[in-house]
Amino acid sequence: MEIEMLGKIKNAMKNAVKGDFYKNRFSGIDIDEIKSTEDFEKLPFTDKEDLRQAYPLGLQAVPDEKVVRIHSSSGTTGTPVIIPYTQKDVDDWAIMFKRCYETAELTNLDRIHITPGYGLWTAGIGFQAGGELLGAMTIPMGPGNTDKQIRMMIDMKSSVLCATSSYALLLAEEIAKRGCGDKIHLKKGIIGSERWGEKMRQRIACELGVKLYDIYGLTEIYGPGIGMSCKYECGMHVWTDYLYFEIIDPKTGKVLPEGEIGELVITTLCKEGAPLIRYRTHDLTRFIAGKCECGLDYPRIDTLIGRSDDMVKVKGTIIYPSRVEEILKAIDGVSSEYQIMIDHLHGKDILTLFFETPLEMGAEFAKLEKAVEREFKNKIGITANAKAVGMGELPRSEKKSTRVFDNRY
Repeated sequence: MEIEMLGKIKNAMKNAVKGDFYKNRFSGIDIDEIKSTEDFEKLPFTDKEDLRQAYPLGLQAVPDEKVVRIHSSSGTTGTPVIIPYTQKDVDDWAIMFKRCYETAELTNLDRIHITPGYGLWTAGIGFQAGGELLGAMTIPMGPGNTDKQIRMMIDMKSSVLCATSSYALLLAEEIAKRGCGDKIHLKKGIIGSERWGEKMRQRIACELGVKLYDIYGLTEIYGPGIGMSCKYECGMHVWTDYLYFEIIDPKTGKVLPEGEIGELVITTLCKEGAPLIRYRTHDLTRFIAGKCECGLDYPRIDTLIGRSDDMVKVKGTIIYPSRVEEILKAIDGVSSEYQIMIDHLHGKDILTLFFETPLEMGAEFAKLEKAVEREFKNKIGITANAKAVGMGELPRSEKKSTRVFDNRY
């Protein structure tokens, strides 16, 4: 860690302890005595459960008169996480988001069609603020009402679609069904909020005729817009003038060498309303070495491969959804959409893997199911009941798709 970065982190910590949460968390720690990377890495992590316990405004580190907005995490269970923003926080977020758009080579001549949600969730308003700062026409649709989405997309000649991968796929399928693809002017898609596999990426890109970009972020750390892929599709550039990134072993908490896959940990350097120090995102990725061909002087993290908390254990075997996607990607005739159902029947765990296929129902279905079961057993080590279904039979979502349903508890 460079001396300049260490100085920024110590300033961030001094701002953080102005709030009750970090005043208690760092009680007994002399911030001025943190003089090295090793000292910093001894500091405790912050986790989402900590933020829930700080509800409603225990994270707030500025006086009330400086708070101009709050956002909340999109989770539907448990106590919500409330994040206060100052005007500087809002402005900094817009600057980062504008940088994301510029990384995807958008200009003020683009027309940005925004489908992520507005309100307490950070997504929609972040996409809008970045587009307005860029000087582009923003079309703040929000999610839902697919008829109106497609009509506005055609009439407004939207050139950029901002969406979750699930909703981008839903729109792509609806446009194909209606046969109006020749009236769509989209050139690029900026996709975020959830991890998505290569097959899904290829389907969206082909059916919409767009080049796709990954955008990264989370409500606790501003929102989407803190990282972005470029046209070379070799990871996401992250904005290290605003944030400090670490990759740790999710089990031990030890920082991993560059290139090794682990859990992403983020420290905010400039955030005023709710600074976060060593926040565990639970997103699994790695640092990519070297400079990108695009010339951007910002480091890269790899496209997310999953979350350290989205694994399930079945018959003693740990299963990540990303591993299932790798298996399905390699099998001809299997589409991008799948669901895993786990039940406990007659004293044992039963895993059923539903997947979509464009093949006709009949003998081909049975053959494909056997192929999926065989690969699942070979690659993961346990038996799955594979069930093929037709295209579009698994549910589509306007937000994030749920892939794993664990009915054992």
